[in-house]
Amino acid sequence: QVQLVESGGGLVQAGGSLRLSCAASARTTSSYTMGWFRQAPGKEREFVADISGSGGASYYTDSVKGRFTISRDNAKNTVYLQMNSLKPEDTAVYYCAASNYFGYHTSNYYAYWGQGTQVTVSS
Repeated sequence: QVQLVESGGGLVQAGGSLRLSCAASARTTSSYTMGWFRQAPGKEREFVADISGSGGASYYTDSVKGRFTISRDNAKNTVYLQMNSLKPEDTAVYYCAASNYFGYHTSNYYAYWGQGTQVTVSS
């Protein structure tokens, strides 16, 4: 039902910043939790951050706390991931996803996924 398209990935030096965007082709409004996941080569897909439908609550994995910020603009059906102080270990394909639930922070609860955008952090 929900189609998601990520953008904003690219190559950045360690310590730099990138802002990822995820645009929904249909209205998501407050009925969907929106999340970001990432997958590095040879690694499992892991949770990064998510935000409640209203935008009033968010959750981050420990490795990105204080560096990444998730936000959303429901009027634009768009969610963002601001990534600061990037490290080489942040290198991965980043995926946007939508869920009918909040509080689980795992891919099992996300029904809709984007195609992914590559983030590469050089040392």
